[in-house]
Amino acid sequence: MTDTPSLPEGYEISTDRSRVDAERVHRWLSTDAYWALGRLREKQDRAIEGSLNFGVYDTVSGEQVAYARVVTDRATFAWLCDVYVDPSVRGKGVGTALVAAVREEVRSYGVRRVLLATHDAHGVYERIGFAPLARPEHWMALLFDQ
Repeated sequence: MTDTPSLPEGYEISTDRSRVDAERVHRWLSTDAYWALGRLREKQDRAIEGSLNFGVYDTVSGEQVAYARVVTDRATFAWLCDVYVDPSVRGKGVGTALVAAVREEVRSYGVRRVLLATHDAHGVYERIGFAPLARPEHWMALLFDQ
């Protein structure tokens, strides 16, 4: 978990919310991410506004190629969500470097726990230090009908 993967040449990570291509992020998530299919643009915009946002950008074109957001109090808890890498750059290490950057940022706040949920990307997150919950029976969820 001490290794911090670096981005491939030609990409940069930013937490500047003003750089987030909200239209692109909404398209990615609402049409191609199993957890957010059909999410309304207004809801996505509110999520961006209320979260710590990470974007990966092509350093030449400025085009956003990946996104992650963190819901956090910046003191005790963080939830990593909406991690998405454009298909055109998958397999280059962009996603792993993005999640590592998130890890380092929230670590700097003194956050004790970062949670996430994934259906199919366990390997990506395990490389960064995530592990299954040691005592999942201690956790509960409140779900509302959508």
